[in-house]
Amino acid sequence: MIEFNNVSKWYSDFQVLDNCTTRINKGEVVVVCGPSGSGKSTLLKTVNALEPFQKGSVSVNGVSVGDPKTNLPHLRSQAGMVFQHFELFPHLTVTENLCLGQTKVLNRNPKEAQEKAYALLDRVGLLAHKDKHPGTLSGGQQQRVAIARALSMDPTVMLFDEPTSALDPEMVNEVLDVMSDLASEGMTMMVVTHEMGFARRVADRVIFMDGGRIIEDCITSEFFDNVEERADRTRQFLSKILQH
Repeated sequence: MIEFNNVSKWYSDFQVLDNCTTRINKGEVVVVCGPSGSGKSTLLKTVNALEPFQKGSVSVNGVSVGDPKTNLPHLRSQAGMVFQHFELFPHLTVTENLCLGQTKVLNRNPKEAQEKAYALLDRVGLLAHKDKHPGTLSGGQQQRVAIARALSMDPTVMLFDEPTSALDPEMVNEVLDVMSDLASEGMTMMVVTHEMGFARRVADRVIFMDGGRIIEDCITSEFFDNVEERADRTRQFLSKILQH
């Protein structure tokens, strides 16, 4: 579903991605972790062209992201994106946030878009808040609305960029529960996160990045249980985040 081949990216003279190659198959949940500044969010954002890259190729469901002929609005509807800070439109109601992309990009009629919105809000436990504005909701509720909005576009893959890092600790689980449900239903997911408990429980594979490079790319049990076989940098990272 998602394929990276030797992807490299520079900000002026600084290389932020260094020959990254991996693939995410249909139905797989892949967690990307690593220290701040390792390039993990940048790699995620190349999938829907939010971050351009200078070398290599990225494709989603066989469609090349870097091809000038690629219809980017359509590609982005296929790769649902959930951001760290929700990115909901504050002047629109929750329902209007979910309907906008459906009517403008997918050309759904308003009644069909609203029915889809209500079904997804019910799915994430927020139908009772359908007429509220995002600013009246908690952070966890806003993030669940953002997930519902991404799902309203009928994506083939879901991308999560540190979806819980801006939340109070009490709100983290309500978002992770929705993501776990998506994973159990077979949604292809690429998740940048520091939530190692979620990674261990839900991910099929874990990618560890440092210095813009993919250091590890292995099944979850190998990553967490065979620590002695991991690279030195990975062991150092795991020793710090798993010691508690």
